[in-house]
Amino acid sequence: MSGRGRARGGRGTSGGRGAWGRGWGQQGASTGRGQHSPAGGSPGYGRGGNTSPAAGQQGASTGRGQHSPAGGSPGYGRGGNTSPAAGQQGASTGRGQHSPAGGSPGYGRGGNTSPAAGQQGASTGRGQHSPAGGSPGYGRGGNTSPAAAAPPPDPSPVAWSSAGNLGRDLEQKQTAQASSWSQPAASSWSQLLVSSSSQPPASPSSQPLASSSRLQPASPSSQPLASSSSLPSASSKALRHAPRPGFGTLGSGMKVKANHFLVTVADRELNQYDVTITPEITSKKVSREVMKELVKLYGESDLGIDRLAYDGRKSCYTARQFPFTSKDFVVKLERSGREFKVTIKFASKANLYHLNQFLLGQQLDVPQETLQFLDVVLRDKLSNDVLYEAVGRSFFSRLQNDKGDLGNGVEYWKGFYQSLRPTQMGLSLNINISARGFFKAIKVTDFAAEFLNKNLTEALSDQDRIKLKKALRNVKVETNHRGFLKQNRITGFSTDPIENLMFNYDENGGTISVAEYFRRKYKEPIDYPFLQAVQTGSDARPVYLPMEICTIAEGQRYTKKLNEGQVIALLKANCQRPSERENGVFQRVRRNGYNGDELVSNVFGMTVGTDLTVVEARVLPPPKLIYHDSRGVVTTVDPRVGQWNMIDKKMVDGGKVKSWACINFSREQFDVNRFLRELIWICRSKGMEFNPLPIRPFHSADPRRIEDELTEFDRATGKSLELLFVILPDARGSYGEIKRVCETKLGLISQCCQASQAKKFNRKYMENVALKINVKVGGRNTVLADVVNGGMPFFTGVPTIIFGADVTHPQPGDYSSPSIAAVVASIDWPEVTKYKGLVSTQTRRQEIIQDLYNLKQDPQMVPTDTGMIRELLTAYYNSTKLKPKRIIFYRDGVSEGQFQQVLHYEVDAITKACSSLDVEYKPTITFIIVQKRHNTRFFPVIQKNHQTTDNSGNILPGTVVDSNICHRTEFDFYLCSHAGIQGTSRPAHYHVLHDENGFTADNLQSLTNSLCYTYARCTRSVSIVPPAYYAHLAAFRARYYIEGNVVSDNGSGTEGEQNREVVALPKINDRVKEVMFYC
Repeated sequence: MSGRGRARGGRGTSGGRGAWGRGWGQQGASTGRGQHSPAGGSPGYGRGGNTSPAAGQQGASTGRGQHSPAGGSPGYGRGGNTSPAAGQQGASTGRGQHSPAGGSPGYGRGGNTSPAAGQQGASTGRGQHSPAGGSPGYGRGGNTSPAAAAPPPDPSPVAWSSAGNLGRDLEQKQTAQASSWSQPAASSWSQLLVSSSSQPPASPSSQPLASSSRLQPASPSSQPLASSSSLPSASSKALRHAPRPGFGTLGSGMKVKANHFLVTVADRELNQYDVTITPEITSKKVSREVMKELVKLYGESDLGIDRLAYDGRKSCYTARQFPFTSKDFVVKLERSGREFKVTIKFASKANLYHLNQFLLGQQLDVPQETLQFLDVVLRDKLSNDVLYEAVGRSFFSRLQNDKGDLGNGVEYWKGFYQSLRPTQMGLSLNINISARGFFKAIKVTDFAAEFLNKNLTEALSDQDRIKLKKALRNVKVETNHRGFLKQNRITGFSTDPIENLMFNYDENGGTISVAEYFRRKYKEPIDYPFLQAVQTGSDARPVYLPMEICTIAEGQRYTKKLNEGQVIALLKANCQRPSERENGVFQRVRRNGYNGDELVSNVFGMTVGTDLTVVEARVLPPPKLIYHDSRGVVTTVDPRVGQWNMIDKKMVDGGKVKSWACINFSREQFDVNRFLRELIWICRSKGMEFNPLPIRPFHSADPRRIEDELTEFDRATGKSLELLFVILPDARGSYGEIKRVCETKLGLISQCCQASQAKKFNRKYMENVALKINVKVGGRNTVLADVVNGGMPFFTGVPTIIFGADVTHPQPGDYSSPSIAAVVASIDWPEVTKYKGLVSTQTRRQEIIQDLYNLKQDPQMVPTDTGMIRELLTAYYNSTKLKPKRIIFYRDGVSEGQFQQVLHYEVDAITKACSSLDVEYKPTITFIIVQKRHNTRFFPVIQKNHQTTDNSGNILPGTVVDSNICHRTEFDFYLCSHAGIQGTSRPAHYHVLHDENGFTADNLQSLTNSLCYTYARCTRSVSIVPPAYYAHLAAFRARYYIEGNVVSDNGSGTEGEQNREVVALPKINDRVKEVMFYC
């Protein structure tokens, strides 16, 4: 055994506190954490993995992971599957590890090993492979396929085994669960024509199609879902998402309408061609012009077609094969006179068979290429329509009636979102109405006046110039002073006015100002010679233009952060009652005229339904909540339509505040003492123990010296202050600085109040403030009755911890600020109301949380386990004296394209964190994605029916949908847990990626809905589970710590700076960190 292995293993958790603290610890395994067990007496070390070299060979280690020597040669591969023979170097492909053969061990992460030379490769543990040659190894999710030999003896114990059994359980649980559920009714399913041309190649496992010309979906009784282990998969390396365990039955059944439209596809030959345009074009609009001209010139003569679908970049799609494999064309645009060479080369045939198999539940992976093909076809007409600006999957109208002012040089455009999705009912076209901010197509001088809110009578100050540069950087402007329209991108603004900005004019060294040059050369009248110039080009070769001759090009999204007034205006533009939005969606589908589009209906044989889809839904019953009555006796509350009140009720666990004070930064004249007296009286009446007298009278402070004033106030009051009331300055923008100083520098729990609200002495406002104060000082506002009474399956009876996690990213264009990850976890059980929060910075725009678990080296080069999961698990143990046996992890902010990455890295980090505390500690994990940024909306079938709608006309709180428009095979559901206030309620979409707890649909849906009633800051149910909500709040709070109000010339950074060293967050005071400071 290697010395390092002994030292690492010897740390263990035996003896004193152990890794968990306070006596929870067992003897650390002798081989340490992640080291290997070599054979033949030679030592070796692999970090996180296990190797077992044979015949006395040294076990080499490469990278941060594991190695696998073969025949004396070490090799490392992450994600690929190789099967080297007879002592050859283990090749590595893809993302995983390889497996050697010929008597030498190896390592594979998620891959499949197939050792040669007739020797059995054993697989153990959580994903590592098994070596050949009879030597033991460690297997992590891999599958072995030995040849003609007896298996070796059981492998010797390794230092640790990742808890959760990710690879093994993903396969076993899917096999056990996927075959136990039936499909929903299929009367409205899409019917796909499949001809022999779309059949897969013949093989023993090929499924013959029905003989009818249109394939009919099987009924629930005749077509059970095959187990996931037997279904075809596009990639053997992909980790399987949790299969649907069945459909929910809890609650009262009802029907709702969804903004999804059924799409059917007839049998067509689908061909994809690669398109290369030279010189390269960055504009999709220009690329479409080129391809449109190409079809016009060569359609009948060379292509044999007159219509094709084009994605605006690198691919075009046809329903008939071209009479060539590859061909070059020359296209000249009449408008600009530019000439382009277009190369069209055959790429592939899209296969409707695999899409059909997925829609029938006979294949696990979505054939994305085919789906993208059909999506491009449906978007082609709109993409070429001059009345619309395409932005991502949305289209926005250029018509003046569809625009509105947002102020500060920005306007909103109304439009719609469109996306083709595979669902249980078949292909579905999701349409939603939206509005987004765009730059106004005005002169740069007019934009500057609006944006800076001032008349332009003199040169811009440095501060204003920098603000304008940040707002307009990379924005396209148009000029016409040379007799033709030309576009350039703004890179900055000159420091000198154009009347003083000189450059060499002739070969004799004569100089001239930019203003005078444009007067002489282009006869341009210059009205603003005192303003700085617009800079285009690079810093090395700048081009300067007067602001007044530059007009912002139309159709550019405004991606910067909107101010408060703009946010309110945009929300108002997006805010539509359910009946209005439903009618808008219906009318939009009619106006788009998909079925009247020749390319859609005739060329590709697609039809789009004209009615919103009616789906089955259920309304879950609200949970009972525990409070105390006015005499302190336990009582329960039954929420009605997602809300309740605390009249004659007290908090279930009132906090204690003995010492408090108030600092006032406002200049508003009102009775601060009266506000404080009434607020504290309400806190006391709701069950808190609150000293009615401050430790010193309230202090009026200078809002221009916030940090100094807070520091001096804290010094004067001493370290005994438990709560600080802060009356905010009248000018906005100081809240973040106050929180930064209090929570990172002074260690103060603070409650901020706006003077405009405080001076009204409104009881409801003060009751809401009291709720926030209580949880900040360690109290509980309410508790679910079922968790206390033991009536919540999969939660009560077994110690359970609930996590919430989110990552916030800097604004687009900001290349200097890092992303911030936040993780919160419940530290009380069974009440599950107190959540401790941790935050961490990470690489800009990195969605994967990097600090869940880390293995670092201390100054003595000893490996040390760190990370937010370990710290929160330890906090749970210290609070409850229990080890959580179940982990429920709600992860916010992840898009569908990142599911696989999050599943692979974050679930693995959780299991490693658990194992690092105790090698035998293996809690079961359920990992759930929470999505709020989607475009599915539900509408009541009957408007203004109080039995099926709330007061705003929205569907009732607790409405859940898990059929029709949900995923065909995976465990997901939509839940509208809140009552609408204004506009159309947006349901949350929950997608279970990993489930070792074996939740049923009813269990998880009911738990999630009940948790939404425990949000600490109000007496209403909220739209997403509180742990995800709290993580969101904590991440945004942390951004205040690193983003000040200082404006710098290079504050926005450049794209090349995004890999700079990540700025660390200032440390949150331990006293603050122990409570829900982010509320």
